[in-house]
Amino acid sequence: MSARRELVKGIYEQNPVFRQVLGLCPTLAVSTSIENAIGMGAAATFVLCCSNVIISLIRRGVPPKIRIPIYIVVIATFVTIVDMVMAAFTPALYKALGIFVPLIVVNCIILGRAEAFAGKNSVGLSLLDGIGMGLGFTFGLLSLAIIRELLGAGTIMGHPLFGERFEPVLLMIMAPGGFLTVGYLLGLFNWIDRKRARS
Repeated sequence: MSARRELVKGIYEQNPVFRQVLGLCPTLAVSTSIENAIGMGAAATFVLCCSNVIISLIRRGVPPKIRIPIYIVVIATFVTIVDMVMAAFTPALYKALGIFVPLIVVNCIILGRAEAFAGKNSVGLSLLDGIGMGLGFTFGLLSLAIIRELLGAGTIMGHPLFGERFEPVLLMIMAPGGFLTVGYLLGLFNWIDRKRARS
């Protein structure tokens, strides 16, 4: 088990959005703009890294029968920190992300990494796993947000790219647009895997 592999596996090989199809609720909800995607990705990465480190540190002292409630308490602590910091320093982003900031507590990517990895591995590897999975989640959010913002609003980071005659495809910033984009990107990832397997 190499440190480099633990760091990079979440970006493509085990990407939470496109390989494991986890965390789709916040992914579909907040990927209507690039700013929202970066904000949610940064918040989830912070919680992933911190909760992985603490859970790895306490893993030998946690009774197996109550480990899940303890993991959730640890995760909720860091989500509360993120929630308060975002509300204080980035109120516009906090308002845009809405309920999906506190709902990071029940994001299956974070609890899944705690149970499958941090509860069984060293602090260093757990930190690298948190960074890699967080980057992979952010990559998934950004991939969706770039497509949806470009087609749904005709902008990138709020800057218009097309002329006045451009008519935004409003479907793309609605829930069906999110599902369509995820579906096409999942198909693209599967196509790339098949091409790589044949060559």
